[in-house]
This record gives sequence, C-alpha cells and structure tokens, in this order.
Amino acid sequence: MSDPAPGGLADGVLFRPVRSGNAFEDTVARLLQTIRLGIVEPGGVLPPERELAARFSVSRDTVREAIKSLSEAGYLVSRRGRYGGTFVSDPLPQREVPDGSPPTAAEIDDVLGLRDILEVGAARAAAARELEAVDRELLWTRLAEVGASSVDDYRRLDSRLHLTIAELAGTPSLVPLLADNRTHVNELLDGIPLLARNIAHSNEQHEVIVVAILTGSPDRAGEAMSEHLAGSAALLRAFLG
Repeated sequence: MSDPAPGGLADGVLFRPVRSGNAFEDTVARLLQTIRLGIVEPGGVLPPERELAARFSVSRDTVREAIKSLSEAGYLVSRRGRYGGTFVSDPLPQREVPDGSPPTAAEIDDVLGLRDILEVGAARAAAARELEAVDRELLWTRLAEVGASSVDDYRRLDSRLHLTIAELAGTPSLVPLLADNRTHVNELLDGIPLLARNIAHSNEQHEVIVVAILTGSPDRAGEAMSEHLAGSAALLRAFLG
C-alpha cells in the first residue's frame, strides 16, 4: 500500500500523536483534517489501521471507531479484498449548514472560547459550594437523563445538564449567559453528525464532572469540564472549520 502523501507533509499533519483525554474525538478530527487538506485526496486510501494507531498513539479500537463514524458520515468507504482498504469518498459529502451560511473560524473560536470560560468556571464554582440535598438529587437526575436519552433527544438533555451545573454555581446572572452561549453552541452542533462513540465518551466525562462537583473537588471539576469541552471543540473545528 502506497504512502498517501509526501513524508514531511503527512508526518506533520496526519501522523502526530493525539491527546489521550479525547482520543476518539481527536482521531476523528485528525482524519478529517487530513481529508480536508487533501493529504489523502478523494478516492485515495488511508494507511492501515495498525499504522494509524501507532502514529496517533491510540488503540486500534479507537482508530476503528473513528473510521466507522466517518464512514457513517459519508467521508470514508471501506472495501474488502486484495485491493481493499479505507478510501476517502469521491465525491466528499456536502457540509450541513442549517442557515445556509457556514460559520467562520473566528466565529467558531468566539463561541467555543466563551463556552470554555463560562462552563469551566461554572463547574468549579458548583464544586466549591455546599450543595443542598435537593440540588444533589437534581444533578444526579439530570446526569441519569442524558445517559439514558435517545439520539434524537440527546442534545436537549445534554444542554439541560450543563445548564443545571450553571444553576448550582450559585451566581444567577451566569445562567442566562451560559444559556445564550449554549444556543450558539447547539447551532454549531446541528451542522455536524452525532457520533455514537462521542456520545458514549461524553457521558463518561459527564459522570466524572458530576462526581467531582458532588465530592467538592473544584480543581477536578474544572479539569474534567475543560477536557470534555475540548472533545466537542475538536469535532466542531474538524467538521466546520
């Protein structure tokens, strides 16, 4: 199987290790970046899974899940046989743009930058408070709801969990700010596919955030929220950037 691109370019863009905290999301983002930049052109073949796993410093299962997700989204096609492999779709799918005008990189950065400031701060503040029993129960309920949600209802319940964390931060004026930002985040999310593996990973991260809040660990809550948001940001920038 031939190399997909000149060594220096491929090594610099495709073959860098991803961050361990969001391995799946970053692997999807890296593969999309490779496709978007034309390092592997439409109709071209990706390196084997074992090579991608080694270069990304992730498991083959992570690579396989990323390829499966991008195949379901229409970016990749897997073929069996002697000349099989994972190929970039030709033509590539059109991006979903609900309002007809794709967001600029600056607009995406603005929305996600504000989200990071608001939501990491909210998680830290909530964890620093002495929560009432009713508040603790509410947070567990919101966590359970998003974990059990259907794909169609996932973003609504995910939003509600994040807004509940903002409410528990104890600063009432924070909630409308975060709600407004979350509206813009959801508008961006509507332009990318829902990936089953990302949902599962997000739910795992949600539990870490909630446990950190309920055990009164502000640093851990902030770190966990930051890592969680970084995974979503990686996917948004990859699909929309």
